[in-house]
Amino acid sequence: MSASVVLQQMGVIVILVAVGIYLYRKDVVDNVTSRKLSAIVMLFCNPALTLSSVLTGNVNASHEELLEAILIGVVFYFALMVLGGILPFLLGAEKSQRRFYNLMTVYTNVGFIGIPVARAILPDKAILYVIVCNVMYCLLFYTHGITVLSNGREKMNLRKVFSAGTIMAVLSLVVCWFRITPPPIIASSVTHMGNATVFLSMTLLGVSIARSDLSKGFKNGRIWGYILLRMILLPMLTFFVLRGLHCPPIAVISVCLMAAMPVGNLPLIQSEKIGEDTELLSGAITVTTIISMATITILMVWFTSIMGSVI
Repeated sequence: MSASVVLQQMGVIVILVAVGIYLYRKDVVDNVTSRKLSAIVMLFCNPALTLSSVLTGNVNASHEELLEAILIGVVFYFALMVLGGILPFLLGAEKSQRRFYNLMTVYTNVGFIGIPVARAILPDKAILYVIVCNVMYCLLFYTHGITVLSNGREKMNLRKVFSAGTIMAVLSLVVCWFRITPPPIIASSVTHMGNATVFLSMTLLGVSIARSDLSKGFKNGRIWGYILLRMILLPMLTFFVLRGLHCPPIAVISVCLMAAMPVGNLPLIQSEKIGEDTELLSGAITVTTIISMATITILMVWFTSIMGSVI
């Protein structure tokens, strides 16, 4: 995979996001339509994209490679939880906002943005590491995540761990492990649903950007500090650590892409549910998402220029 391929694919994503901005400003997609389309993407398209990625037959992973992907994912998220406790202090965050920066550090958008972007710019086998990251995300958010957000007041919700995305991600790993080949009618249906994900998710991302108040987020210096430390330096550090540990090139580039994702939506949704002030999270999601189009492109071009010949 060459740097030119990354630039081309990220350019496609930028165009799709621009389509979403245009549709919102022309009132083709309003807030109600956006919510309904988001539900379709989260309940059907994104999970289907995950499963269809392994049903193509292009993901040929041995049991050792699957176990290695799971181990890397576990270690990566353990490191994120540790960093989540440290980063708020590095940023000089106020005590009342430290838990939000903690969540922003651990729970980035590895699903809604991560899966489509990975499918667009990485080889098919990379989806294994993306799937593992999504499983870890869901397992941790409704346990560790809500505990951090509520300062221990709210109990872990194990039932919510088993969302459509988690179930489909685990099923995808099972399909890989046992090399299951479903009937063509099932595989084709899942593939068609999955194929809608990239366009819909990137368009909805454009809608989200178009309706946001950008000024407050862009004026927040700590959000820029977060971008530097979490979205630029951390992926770079991850790259050199994984290379130093002689991890497979596809694992290195996949995990680094996941490390470069912008702030995810679940912390915001959960905060709204329990009546927290969501101004910081809302601004961070908007700003990091916009900036990630540049940072992801630059980082992936750099990484692939170093490793492109072996990916």
